Amino acid sequence: MANSLHNLFQALASARDQRELRLCFMDGVGDHFSVQRWGIYLLNERSRYAAVDVHGMPNVDTFVELYEKVGRAVDPVLHYVVEHHAPAHEEMVLPPGGWKQCELYKNCCAYYDHEHIMTGPIVGGGSLIGAVYFARVGHTPAFNYLNISDLSAVCTHMSACLATLGMRQTRLNYSVANRLTLREIQIAELVAQGLTNAEIGEKLWITENSVKQALKRMFRKLEVVNRAEMVGRLRDALD
Repeated sequence: MANSLHNLFQALASARDQRELRLCFMDGVGDHFSVQRWGIYLLNERSRYAAVDVHGMPNVDTFVELYEKVGRAVDPVLHYVVEHHAPAHEEMVLPPGGWKQCELYKNCCAYYDHEHIMTGPIVGGGSLIGAVYFARVGHTPAFNYLNISDLSAVCTHMSACLATLGMRQTRLNYSVANRLTLREIQIAELVAQGLTNAEIGEKLWITENSVKQALKRMFRKLEVVNRAEMVGRLRDALD
């Protein structure tokens, strides 16, 4: 993959779930961009970290904690990415010599010898839902327009593949939930809340035995063997 990203694009398109997609990105992408450290993070609906993968960074948890505490708010490259939904590196957004004078470098990146950084957006539904980032350490050249062009392509594929996986999961969830009647979905929602059969019966004005029989039918329809497995199968559909 040293000269082409096509293998990466094919691997991303073949990913069966979000975890596999992240692994495909992490596996060897650093060679193409000639970086020593790279990573990806995805955000949940509350804009908090849902998944973080980092390669080449010593004491990853310490770095993430430091970045969250003193780095994120003053990260000029991330601010550009958030504003424009486009990739950038430090020389694109800062004046000459500005990198080592900025708060992000002095308070965070200097400790890890990040000579150059580059960040790209992962978008979905019109919002930033994650980012990929790269760092070159020591005496290394700055990122250039070719790196930005390649990163833009990677981010486009990542965003598209995540959207495809999301639609696939939505169709699966609809298919699973569609096997149940409205009453059974009501029962499943109450099971997910932790209510007992007796409490569910009281809520729905049916007998406890009716709840038991309904659960047996639901288990057969969903091909599960207990309440916990049923809730796990329906979790996304019931949110």
